[in-house]
Amino acid sequence: MIESKILHIVIPVLIVGCAFFVAKLRDLIAATVVLAALSLLLSLEFYLLQAPDVAIAEAGIGAAITTAIFVIAIKSTKRM
Repeated sequence: MIESKILHIVIPVLIVGCAFFVAKLRDLIAATVVLAALSLLLSLEFYLLQAPDVAIAEAGIGAAITTAIFVIAIKSTKRM
């Protein structure tokens, strides 16, 4: 019970921290990796809120497919 309450405090703080780092990072690949971590944390929060179907969709689409599309798009451009 107490662990659940602590997780409901810690995970949103980590989500906000990831969002901050996504906005501040200059390297696009690093920002994409942090965005994937944000998506995984968000899916964990959905699972803790007893929405496993939404959690699976967020993990599959947000963390896997979106990250892969971003990495492919970044790799196809010239980086400085």
